[in-house]
Amino acid sequence: MSQRTLAALLAVPLVLAMLVAAAFTELPYATYAPGPTVDVLDQPNGSETIAVRGVKTYRDNGQLRLTTVSVSPVGDRLSLPELMSAWWSGDRAVYPYDYVHPEDVTPEEDEREGAVSMVTSQDVAIANALRALDYEVEPTLQVAFVVPDSPADGALEVRDVLLRVNGEEITDAEEMVRTIQGTEPGEQVTFLLERDGERRTVSVTPREEEDGVVRVGFTPGQGFRYPFPVSVNIDPDIGGPSAGMIFALGIYDTLTEGSLTGGGAVAGTGTIDLDGAVGPIGGIQQKIAGAERDGAELFLVPADNCADAAQVDDGAPRLVRVETFEDALSSVQAWAEDPDADLPSCEEDA
Repeated sequence: MSQRTLAALLAVPLVLAMLVAAAFTELPYATYAPGPTVDVLDQPNGSETIAVRGVKTYRDNGQLRLTTVSVSPVGDRLSLPELMSAWWSGDRAVYPYDYVHPEDVTPEEDEREGAVSMVTSQDVAIANALRALDYEVEPTLQVAFVVPDSPADGALEVRDVLLRVNGEEITDAEEMVRTIQGTEPGEQVTFLLERDGERRTVSVTPREEEDGVVRVGFTPGQGFRYPFPVSVNIDPDIGGPSAGMIFALGIYDTLTEGSLTGGGAVAGTGTIDLDGAVGPIGGIQQKIAGAERDGAELFLVPADNCADAAQVDDGAPRLVRVETFEDALSSVQAWAEDPDADLPSCEEDA
């Protein structure tokens, strides 16, 4: 047997071993994939996704779909075959693991941030829709998240309107936090709050955490007092602020006669602020793919996401560029009247 043949025979097992090791080695990458879409005008099992009480509402044909991204879980790193599969997939995206799941953010902190963002985005969306219909909306400070097993758990509830702390009127969140952190060990903090239209007094004993900071265990956030009750009932597993614009359109449609979409299927994404500005989000290409999968005919794209969206624009669904809630509203109305209407596009950002 020649030396070359012997070397080849010895190399084959080594190469096979290396390939097997590579196949099972975890690599520092994570993925984005198209997630489910949700029609905010739907009434699953007879339960309204957008619930309004005290004024006339309109339930017509048509869909307004919020879009989501499925992110690979914390701790789940890709093997080489999984990485190659995701890399070559037309719908999935690969990112460095630490970009998707920063080391300095715990899963609990990530969950809290997503929950707070979702509550705030819903409330700001309601405010935008009502203001567009000439209703008065009063800003408030409210409970946006309650930490499980904290002193506040069971005493405070999400969307409690905070009026006073220890008898003093609450002017901003920072002042309230300072008051709580200045509480002596064992002393209670007393809140005057409004829940379901009724005022009540709640006392909570703060707890000193491992970092030495005294906390009650809740996150305050921007809230509003509306002229009538409005709520958005969404799966709590869906977090983040990116559905704000779609929520606002859905609430507007629910409070106006006729179908905003003309009976068609519209999807989209984008944050929304108090001035109605629509902001960018992550995973735009995956959200477009999810909307196409679920039959959307029109997709509303935040202007700052247009460059990325244009890279996957194949005409289905039709992509429309939006900068404000007013842009989104007028574009959907124009499209409902004429599907071939001239609408702002992402082509110039390609």
